[in-house]
Amino acid sequence: MTSPTPSASTPDEPNPQPEPAMGWTSYAEQINGRFAMLGFVLLILLEFFTHQDVFTWLGLR
Repeated sequence: MTSPTPSASTPDEPNPQPEPAMGWTSYAEQINGRFAMLGFVLLILLEFFTHQDVFTWLGLR
């Protein structure tokens, strides 16, 4: 009698965590979206605390 191992997955079960891979994958899009949201929030906080816009910080104004 053999018992299934906890790490073995059956073909019917979807993979809960996306695997890192090269190219246009859903995992890459998730990571890019999260970094974009983080950058946007950081820019908003920068403008709030310094009372200057991003263009001033970049030297474009």
